[in-house]
This record gives sequence, C-alpha cells and structure tokens, in this order.
Amino acid sequence: MSVGEMLAATVPMAGTLNLEFLETTAERAVVRMPDQSDFHNHVGGPHAGAMFTLAETASGAIVLAAFGDQLNRAVPLAVKAEIGYKKLAMGVVTATATLGRPIADVVAELDAGERPEFPVEIAIQRADGAVTGEMTVVWTLRPNA
Repeated sequence: MSVGEMLAATVPMAGTLNLEFLETTAERAVVRMPDQSDFHNHVGGPHAGAMFTLAETASGAIVLAAFGDQLNRAVPLAVKAEIGYKKLAMGVVTATATLGRPIADVVAELDAGERPEFPVEIAIQRADGAVTGEMTVVWTLRPNA
C-alpha cells in the first residue's frame, strides 16, 4: 500500500478533496488538488480551508514516508500549523512538503526516550509555478505508552 493510499484509508478527510499523491519519499512529498468548483471561494479559486488541508496532507505524507518504520513505537501528531496566503490561487494547486530536520536526529531523540518535534515546510503552487501559499506544520512523534 502506498503512502497516499494509507493516508486516504486512515484519514478520510484526505480523500474528500480528491487529492492526488504525485510523489512521496522521505525527502519530498508532492500532492495535487484538482480544480473543483465545490471547493471554490468567493473569487473562484480554491478555498483557504481546502488549501490548508492540501498542505497539511502533504506534510502528513512526508512524515509517514520518513517515519513509517517508527509507527510500531510512536504516533505522529501535528502539534501546530501556520499558513500564509501569498497570491491568489486559481485552478489546480500543488503542495510540496520537505522535512525541516534530519530523520536521524529525530529518531535519535525518540531512541533517547524523548518526544521529538520537527517542522515540515510546505509550498503551495499554481500550475504556472507561482507560490500562492506557504505553510509550516510542526509534528511530533509521541512514544507509545
């Protein structure tokens, strides 16, 4: 099962927007949201909430790709998120997520009995390449009790 399929199965909200998982590795996750009138805002582009969900889903995809081998001992949880809307988004939008810390450092903290936190940076782009939004989601790996 791919990371995208696993996310869609375990997080129903990810399937609601018909998100397409284009790339999911420990280095980068790319998720695309088709242009869908049901999710438009008052100016005809994707609603801010839909873009937030797109970006947060991309962040979850990279977290699963990077730390999926830790799921037997820790649960990934989003701690906080901040998003900035930079330009008008229209049509198809794509979110590209990257980890803000080396995987080995996060796993070392988990090995030491800590609850590591790490940022995931996400850029949201229109089809013409313009960055319409930027988001940071801070994640943690909560050790199983």
